[in-house]
Amino acid sequence: MNDSSNPNLEQAKQEGKYIRTIRSFVKREGRLTKGQAAAIEKCWPTMGLEHKNGMLDLKDVFGNDNDIVLEIGFGMGKSLVEMAKNAPELNFIGIEVHRPGVGACLMDADEAGITNLRVFEHDAIEVLADCIADESLSKLQLFFPDPWHKKRHHKRRIVQPEFAQKLRSKLKIGGVFHMATDWENYAEHMLEVMQVAEGYKNQSETNDYVPRPDSRPLTKFEQRGHRLGHGVWDLMFERTK
Repeated sequence: MNDSSNPNLEQAKQEGKYIRTIRSFVKREGRLTKGQAAAIEKCWPTMGLEHKNGMLDLKDVFGNDNDIVLEIGFGMGKSLVEMAKNAPELNFIGIEVHRPGVGACLMDADEAGITNLRVFEHDAIEVLADCIADESLSKLQLFFPDPWHKKRHHKRRIVQPEFAQKLRSKLKIGGVFHMATDWENYAEHMLEVMQVAEGYKNQSETNDYVPRPDSRPLTKFEQRGHRLGHGVWDLMFERTK
């Protein structure tokens, strides 16, 4: 069934409502551990952000005007927490759809005494559209997204031309979209999309990939991959206009 055969969807589009027809993730709802559940209960009032509350006043959220780094799909949150701990002069927002990951992230952040991190448990595309003001972010991070490695599933990959432009509007001029993947085919796809995306400049000196910056922590998964000879590709594109 195509989009136009659904009368409700077509009517919503005509009314200018935001409709998402292809998702780039599958909701795998694992069970919360007691620690994760306790962390959500304890930390959500101070660290949780709700999509239903609409557009954020970032100065009000963090109590300062520090630059904002937003990460899409932070998994269990270990690298995000480490980044927030290592850069107290920055503010971090993480978005994740999987509740156990949100709980794990909040648990680690609480143990580390971090105050410059906030999290959404929601679809990132909707959060960006409804909660993040244009030209408000200094960096957008997308690390190890689902590669959808089967060719028939490539349309589900989150990095697509339309997505690149949605992100560009949220970045400040000079802000950076930083991607990383351990799937070479997806890295090539990301590079292909971003090289022709309007308003972006590749920060790579060789016009392809960049060395992993110190700001992106090396994960245990990545360390294991290096030992097995697996590659990881980082891409950093700067908003120019």
